[in-house]
Amino acid sequence: MSAESTEQRKMVRVGTRKSQLAMIQTNSVVASLKKLCHDVDFDIISMSTTGDKILDTALSKIGEKSLFTKELEKALDDGRVDFVVHSLKDLQSTLPPNMVIGAVLEREDPYDAVLMHPKHATKHLADLPENSVIGTSSVRRVAQLKRKYPHLKFESVRGNLNTRLRKLDEGEMYSALVLAAAGVKRMNWDSRISQTLLPDECLYAVGQGALAVEVRANDFDTLTLVSKLNHEETLLRCVAERALLRELEAGCSTPVAVYTEIKGKELYMTGAVLSLDGSECLKETMQTTLSDTQPQQDTSSADLQHYVSVVAQTVSHQAMKAAEDLGIDMAKLLISKGAGDILSVARQQNAEGEKK
Repeated sequence: MSAESTEQRKMVRVGTRKSQLAMIQTNSVVASLKKLCHDVDFDIISMSTTGDKILDTALSKIGEKSLFTKELEKALDDGRVDFVVHSLKDLQSTLPPNMVIGAVLEREDPYDAVLMHPKHATKHLADLPENSVIGTSSVRRVAQLKRKYPHLKFESVRGNLNTRLRKLDEGEMYSALVLAAAGVKRMNWDSRISQTLLPDECLYAVGQGALAVEVRANDFDTLTLVSKLNHEETLLRCVAERALLRELEAGCSTPVAVYTEIKGKELYMTGAVLSLDGSECLKETMQTTLSDTQPQQDTSSADLQHYVSVVAQTVSHQAMKAAEDLGIDMAKLLISKGAGDILSVARQQNAEGEKK
């Protein structure tokens, strides 16, 4: 390669968490971009977040927002990195004013997976003895699984995936873990999955299984670069899911669960709000029709449209608006049936837990 061509190459700095899973995810995004952009080099900059550092407290009881994103967003804001790769479920439904999601990649398996202790390797949750302890850091999973499997107990388990798996295999406390199937599969641990929890057992988290690329809203060059990664179906489903979460004013400390599916031009959504103990559950299903009109092509405008902080020049804005409206309408329906009261009690209970 000549010196001249080397000088013309652009360097893009990519922010990510330090965990093995985060690095796998970020490397996969960079590899995809390298195939599409032959004149760009990438420098991956990893860092620890608040959520990575506080490992002795359940996520729902820490009380701070943006547990796995704050430090990364600071680096993005001050220009140390040009974009950040996240698990979409870690991102708040409302981003800082100068940040947007510039790409949503094709979704991996969005469901939850059960990983059994070796002594229970051939079992499912229904087969476990009375009072067996299941490890999970998600109030959403606990609330739903308590309804389905009342004979089991649920305890928080923290740490990266390697740490959690070691706690399962080397200890006697947990009979099984419940983890996002996407992370398990990205770690190539498919063989450890004893059971996949389908929607009749456990609806998944908003954005679960999808990767998102966060960019400064005024960085039109980077927006154009990462927009090549958008997966339209995943993006539309996740816009609807994020709109539901935003309208409910909910977060990771409240049991909100979803299932979305696109069939033809129809986007279907099932949304649920539960009490922390699972004794109350509101669940509804709605649908909307997605438009075929042409996407917006210009990313050089300061008026670039975004929907729950997602921008996509390659996707129909009418379709994105329909998806966002579906999530908002679902939230309003759930609120009309009492979801606001259920979430208020859950927030209060979490706040009391923080003080203990």
